[in-house]
Formats: sequence, structure tokens, C-alpha cells
Amino acid sequence: MFTLANALGEMPKPPSAHIRVLSRDHRPFPIPGRPSVQPSDDHWNEILATLDVAFQPIVNIHTGACYGYEALLRNTAEAGFESISDFFDTCHALGVLTDVEMALREKAVAKFLQLDHWRQSKLFLNLDNRGLELEGDLPLRTRKMLERYGIEESQVVFEVSEQHPFGQPNHAAAIFNHYKRNNFRLAIDDFGTGFSGLQLLYFAAPDFLKIDRFFVSDIANDSKKKLFLSQIVNIAHLLGVVVLAEGVETEREYFVCKDIGCDLIQGYLVQYPDRDMSLMLPHYDHIDRMSRRERRVAVSDQKLIADQIAYVDPIRLDCTMEDVFERFRADKTVTFFPVVDAAGEPVGIVRETELKDYTYSLYGKALISNKTLGRRLKSFVTRCPMADINTRAEHILQAYSAVEKSEGIIIVEDMKYVGFLSAHSLLRVINEKNLAAARDQNPLTKLAGNNLIHEYVSEALGAIDSEFVLAYFDFDNFKPFNDKYGFRLGDRAILLFAELLAKTLPRDTGFPAHIGGDDFFGGFRRTDFDEALRVSAELCATFSRDVESFYDDETRRLGHIVGQDRVGNVVRFPLMTISAAVVHLPAGRPVYSVDDVSQLIAELKKEAKKSPDHVASAALVSGHS
Repeated sequence: MFTLANALGEMPKPPSAHIRVLSRDHRPFPIPGRPSVQPSDDHWNEILATLDVAFQPIVNIHTGACYGYEALLRNTAEAGFESISDFFDTCHALGVLTDVEMALREKAVAKFLQLDHWRQSKLFLNLDNRGLELEGDLPLRTRKMLERYGIEESQVVFEVSEQHPFGQPNHAAAIFNHYKRNNFRLAIDDFGTGFSGLQLLYFAAPDFLKIDRFFVSDIANDSKKKLFLSQIVNIAHLLGVVVLAEGVETEREYFVCKDIGCDLIQGYLVQYPDRDMSLMLPHYDHIDRMSRRERRVAVSDQKLIADQIAYVDPIRLDCTMEDVFERFRADKTVTFFPVVDAAGEPVGIVRETELKDYTYSLYGKALISNKTLGRRLKSFVTRCPMADINTRAEHILQAYSAVEKSEGIIIVEDMKYVGFLSAHSLLRVINEKNLAAARDQNPLTKLAGNNLIHEYVSEALGAIDSEFVLAYFDFDNFKPFNDKYGFRLGDRAILLFAELLAKTLPRDTGFPAHIGGDDFFGGFRRTDFDEALRVSAELCATFSRDVESFYDDETRRLGHIVGQDRVGNVVRFPLMTISAAVVHLPAGRPVYSVDDVSQLIAELKKEAKKSPDHVASAALVSGHS
């Protein structure tokens, strides 16, 4: 058991007077720095024995595969402290923060080794930045401890937050580099809660960015949070940083984070923190099921991307410089190689151009190869944009185009390197996707056409554990309008509704489509039925109001068109409106066919045209209730 005897020799003054520690019988410890009896080593050891560590999984957002576990301190109240922060404040005030952190790391590592799959997992440890020192021995002590347990340094990720001030950003960056030189990974925790988060991201160059729960909570209903999070994710990916969404609690939060492009998630939706290591799984099937369900309905670019990936055999980060030179010498057509760590995760690329200063100098190659004086491969590794193979092609193109002189994009699956997508290959992916989309688009409105509509409805009907809403929109009195004003103005009315449909349906979860003529389709996934019904009614009302401007003043004043019906009778036709037949497909429903949906829509269309708001709805369940 470690001792605090030396650390307790000189007591520094506390940073604030509210620091307070309770003894095991809940009597306050004396305030450090005052002439009184301080807690003994035995007492501290008793406290440390009382403390425990819970683990919470961090999983791949696309597959549910567990990437790692965050170690979370527990039992601080049982040890006599008011809170976790109170415990660390007290340790800092007593001058023992570094020693205590070291003891807690050992607790976490010992528990981590209870996992059968620990070799394939990362251990995330929180780092109190008040204990960070540029020349501190904490990284070295941690390395020696990990060596005793047989754990690779690259398996450990230190999480740093802005809970306490860092001082100058460049000083913080120097400290982080001190940890990186010891082969540890770094994560910025609670990103978005501090005032210098972007500076920290810029200077620290972390491996992971953990988005604070504030931006995740209720994000499905907050467009401003979606905007902020999407921009954060884009910036992080351009820097080659993996994005982790914290505090994901609901399916809707999960799907928005996935749509925006987060790589990993952590939260109650996956699993609550627990001290029982037997409950920590290598794979979380319910996350995989949600992702697969989504991929069936959403358009996936995975096959297009997989067909264009080139597998460039990567170089291991621990490879000697002699081997690196040999790889470039053996294949003179290659100007760079991806670099991966021991777990097969990409850390960047090494370019031939950055080695030329050494290869072309008289003693450069010998100097760099010298194990004592020379530089190691990690000194030449350059960050490179990275994307999961499930990422949409447009997002990959955006990441590529924002980086000057980028060779392309590293493609990963379950965070493991699978290949490289060059600029030429990426353009081919985009071109193939555009050609496929053009084949299935309506030529007038450019919305998805009948083939895609049929696929969407079929997939929605097959996903019986998911909620969908299908809406069929049909113009009222379109023929009299078209006869009176001509097909050009008729096309303008069709384009008006197409624009409204595409703009009004939820951007991430809506499916606007054009069946043909004056018939349209709208699909809603992961949208509450009442909300989908509201959006459909709003569409009908907005179109009916806006299309009035297409009529001449006299017709608007009269409120009708005088024309002939199919048998030649003179009839007054009301101004054009649109009706919506809305079908609810609740989760847990029986299996139905496309014909069942078509029959119900036909019934609802008749009701909608008679309804004052031109909307009729029903759920597709037994008996068509």
C-alpha cells in the first residue's frame, strides 16, 4: 500500500477556505496549514481502501463494438467526503494530489485486467490538471506501473477538462506533449463547457474530443445544438480527432449524433456505470441493432466507398527508421504510408518528402537511424483526415477539401485502419452516387422518384421495431388551374410544393419524394406521430396560401375558377389546395405489405379532401384503427 508520509510532511495553504474533509466518524479534518493534528497515513490508506472504481463503456456508434471504458471514482461519501470534487480539492490542498491519483490509477488498472477482452480495449482515466507539471514524473510512474501489469501505454487515454484553469495554452500544450512522448493518448473532456476549449483543441492536438452532455441533451429538438455540434465534429475530423458524444440517453439523441458524424458514444443508452466488471461487454448488440435498422432505411454509401478504397500496407508506429527507409526504397511509386499503432488504429501518415532532408544529406540517414541520438517514427507522423467507412460521401469530401495538400482520407471500421481513399477515388465515389441519384430522381423537381419511394416504404414496413410516418400529398383542383393558366404555370405550382416539401421535412430524418404529376410523398423516421401530423398540416396550409399568388386578381377575388367538368357542364372550381393522407407505422406493429399501405392511403385521401384542414390520418395496425 502506498504511503503519504513524505507528502504530508509540509502542508501548503489551501486554495480556498471552503475545503473540508470529514473523518470516518464525520468529524471535520483540520484545515491544512493550521497547527493541528493532520490525518495519518493509516487513515489515508483506510480512505483509499474504501474508494472504488466503476466502469462505463465507450462504444462505436456504427457497430456497438466496445472501444474502451472510462474509470469513474466511487464511494467518496463512504470515505467521509462530501463529493468527488471535494475529495480531489482536499488532496490538492494537502499537497498529495499526485500520489492519490497514482493510487487510483492502480485501482483502475487492476479492475481493467478483470476483463477477458482488456487487450482489445482502451482505458480512459480522468486527469486533474492541477497535478500537471511540465517535468512531472507522473507519466513515467504510470508507464512503470503499466509495465508491471503488461498493459501498452497506447491503451491508456487520459481525459483532461477545463474544470480548473490551465494558464497559458502553449504551456498546457507542452505538458500534453510530455504525455504523448510517453505514448499515452489524450482526450479533451467536457468540450464546450469551458471558455478556452477551441484554444485547447488547437494547442493540445488531442486524439479524442468528448462532447459535453449539454450539447447532446435533447439535441433532436434543438436546431441550435445540432448546428454547434455539427461544426465541432467537422473541425475535429479535419484535425484527425475522434469525436465522442457523452451522456447519450435516448434513441433520438443517438440517431442525431450518428447523423452528424460522431464516432463514439457513452451514456445511459449504452450502459450505466457499474463496479461489477462481469457486466462490461465487448459488444453492445442493442446499439448495433439500432444502427443496422437505420442503415436499411437511410441511403448508405458504404459499398461505393468500399469499392474505391486502396489498401496501402501501413507502417507500425514502433517500426525502426531503417525499416521506414526500406519501405520507401522498395516501392518508389509510393510517396507516403499510413502509420498505425499496435492495435491497428491509424495515427497519421509519414511522407517521403519529410524524410528527404535526412536521406539527401551526407550523414542524415545514419544520424536518424542512431537509436541513441536519432528521431523516432512518431516525430515524422503527420495528422491526416479520417472517416469511418459508414460516413456519407459528402461528409468525407468536405473533410478532404478543407485540408490543403491532403493525399486523401484514411478509412477506418471499428476504429481500425482498413484502407485509404485518394482524391481521385473520392471523386469517383461522388460521381457514382450522383449518377445513381439522377437515375432515380423526378426530372422536374429532382426529388427522389418512384424506385426510391418503393424501397423506402418496403424498408420502413420491414423495420417493425421502429416508428415511421408516411404521408401522401395530392393536389386538389389542379386540372382546372392547369387548363386555365397552361402547363408552364402548372409546373411552377408543382415546383413550389416540391421546394416546400424539401424545406419543411426534417433535414436528417425526412424523405421528400415526387411520385409524379401532382402527387408527392413524404417519409418521417424517428419523428413523433403528432409532430409529423403537424408538419403535414402546415405544409398543406402553407401551399394553399402561397399558391394563391399564381392566380389573377379577379379569380382571387371570386375565390374560384369557372370551367367545364368532364362532360362539358359549366362548373365553379375552388382555388387549388393540397390534401394529405398520413399513415402511422408504430413500433411493434404486425408485418404489412405495400398493398396494405396503398389501400389505407386510398381511403384516407377521400377523407382528407372532405376535411376542413385537408388532412386525414390513421395507424396501420390490426383493423386499421
